[in-house]
Amino acid sequence: MEETDFPGTVIGRNAVVRSGTIMYCDVTAGDNFSTGHNVVIREHTTIGNNVSIGTNSIIEGNTKIGNGVNMQSLVYIPTGAVIEDDVFIGPNAVLTNDRYPPNGGGTLLAPIIRKGASIGANATLLPGVEIGEGSLVAAGAVVTKNVPPRSLAVGAPARFRELPEGACR
Repeated sequence: MEETDFPGTVIGRNAVVRSGTIMYCDVTAGDNFSTGHNVVIREHTTIGNNVSIGTNSIIEGNTKIGNGVNMQSLVYIPTGAVIEDDVFIGPNAVLTNDRYPPNGGGTLLAPIIRKGASIGANATLLPGVEIGEGSLVAAGAVVTKNVPPRSLAVGAPARFRELPEGACR
């Protein structure tokens, strides 16, 4: 029998990993990490400190999640996504990385969500879009192009507006 080196999964202090959660090999999660039930986190994913991932969420591999991220239930994060610090992602939000499924046209390009941005419930982010720092994507919005920093994205396809007073964190 040949011995194979598996990097394992590393979880920081004070973690709460609820029943049905599956974390693949080569996942690293920081301190004060928590999951809801039935979460799947694929290989080569790095998760910062103080991160909460809601029930039935899926995080595909090769993903980076910063510190202080709050991801509600039923969120889908595709391979290659980058989520910076202090991001909120509402329930049933979907990020995509394939422009022409199922073939992909040869290139998968996941969204990037910059620091302090918020994504509303049922929002959809198309491949390769960047959500600017401190921006807010409204519930149900379909984001087809980059959202400027500190902007509000509303509608399908999303249009950009100024953030309402008090909307920034």
